[in-house]
Amino acid sequence: MSILKVENLSINFGGVTALAEVSFTMEQGQIYSLIGPNGAGKTTVFNCITRIYKPTKGTIEFGGYNVLKMAPHRIAELGIARTFQNIELFSNMTVMENLLLARHRLKKSNFLTEMMYLPSVKRQEVLWRKIVEEIIDFLDLHPYREANVMNLPYGIRKLVELGRALALEPKLLLLDEPSSGMNPEEKEDLGITIKDIQRYLRISVLMVEHDMNLVMQISDRVCALNYGRVLIEGLPEEIQRNNEVIQAYLGEENGSIA
Repeated sequence: MSILKVENLSINFGGVTALAEVSFTMEQGQIYSLIGPNGAGKTTVFNCITRIYKPTKGTIEFGGYNVLKMAPHRIAELGIARTFQNIELFSNMTVMENLLLARHRLKKSNFLTEMMYLPSVKRQEVLWRKIVEEIIDFLDLHPYREANVMNLPYGIRKLVELGRALALEPKLLLLDEPSSGMNPEEKEDLGITIKDIQRYLRISVLMVEHDMNLVMQISDRVCALNYGRVLIEGLPEEIQRNNEVIQAYLGEENGSIA
């Protein structure tokens, strides 16, 4: 069953075509990767899905809903969470506080009940902390739970941003270059973590990634973009051997990209 369907997605910035008739369908439970050289339009797809950009043409359906007819703040309510190329965390807050912040969309209390600190508010806070602690354990972030984000290594901050996205309890997780800035060991651990998110948390993952080893190891299907257009969509091994993809990455017509 499909969870995300993108059809004929197009967007122009002035005279520049960022996306042209991009179409792909992602099945529920998949790890689906968008690849392509810089400027291919990968992050632009994410920005259209999350309503940061308004496409000039096309449709995006998620779980039966027309995403493009919804207000941007409703996207998280649908069950879509994302990370960013450049880390977007509150650097003066702790890891725990950053993750708790993501629970805001799920709150059932209001200003009055919180001011009176009713039992329902207390129960909600206890539950949220329990869920966040589980995410911290899942991502092996326990040594950093009370540390300010600004004092953490880059790779750990990437994991914190991933944890904040998980705290939204998404059905679809958008990961924008999750391995950027990580060393080989961190990338290997990240690949295991993403597979665990798919397998144990049962969350579908749409990923933009430049590390082809990571893409080929964990993806169920891959869509290759170049100059805002789809080159090919298929299984990782099909993408890996495709001459158009190889040429887009390496400028040559034979060989392999990973």
